[in-house]
Amino acid sequence: MPILVTGATGTVGCSLVRQLLEAGQQVRALTRTPEKAALPPEVELVRGDFGDPASLVPALRGVERMHLVAIDGYGPLTTGAEIIELAERAGVRRLTHLGHNDPSAPDDDPMEADHRALHRVIEGSSLEWTHVFPGEFMANALDWAPSIQAESVVRAPFGGWTNAMVHEADIAAILTAALLEEGHAGHTYWPTGPEPVRRAEAVRLIGEAIGREVRFIELTGEQAREEWRDAYPPEVIEWFLQLGDSLNDAEVPISPDVEKVTGRPGRTFAQWAVDHADDFR
Repeated sequence: MPILVTGATGTVGCSLVRQLLEAGQQVRALTRTPEKAALPPEVELVRGDFGDPASLVPALRGVERMHLVAIDGYGPLTTGAEIIELAERAGVRRLTHLGHNDPSAPDDDPMEADHRALHRVIEGSSLEWTHVFPGEFMANALDWAPSIQAESVVRAPFGGWTNAMVHEADIAAILTAALLEEGHAGHTYWPTGPEPVRRAEAVRLIGEAIGREVRFIELTGEQAREEWRDAYPPEVIEWFLQLGDSLNDAEVPISPDVEKVTGRPGRTFAQWAVDHADDFR
């Protein structure tokens, strides 16, 4: 019986697919464009679009375990309630949910409201659900790849931005455990990396991994707005800048969840940089 993975071509989704295959599972991958999905040949590709929940009906047939990625680009998944209802009707029993939650923000915060609504739908469903709310992805550093490839430079604000970034493979390992093992239903996991890393240090570690110096050029807030103007919505840019200000040389918590669920420490940023060195060369 296949496990349905939505967001299967994304950063975490690709790693989840690989780990499920390594565990001997059948994997069915939902994608808008199966013809472009660069996934292993043994993966069953099924076309579907979150914007049209009814298009997921074929993908849900015969599925008891499902992974739902509930972040669509930089915004929340707004059709989640319909998708959860379709999953229940199809006989899905177990659900992992990769989403977003800032516990310091109220339910009516514009960045949180739609996410919290989906959390309530999932928790009120008949499914054995597991929430996974990761910290900052190490893979966000891939945004720097074009400038590193072209100039060996990273231009960004807040060189002291400090966070315990998490490797996508560790997020996927928690999801794999929740899908395959007992004991995770009703749990919420908040995976982070094993250590805090400053942004400028992350740039240096990428340079070490690719064998050449990479310079960090710190931008002002206004310079960052101009740099990001065509890449992100305005509200996301302002959120980034507010978050960066709060994390500049901050003390950040380290979650025990990766080691608690997987039995081993989380991967470091230095390891991530080596894993992704070819993306920056």
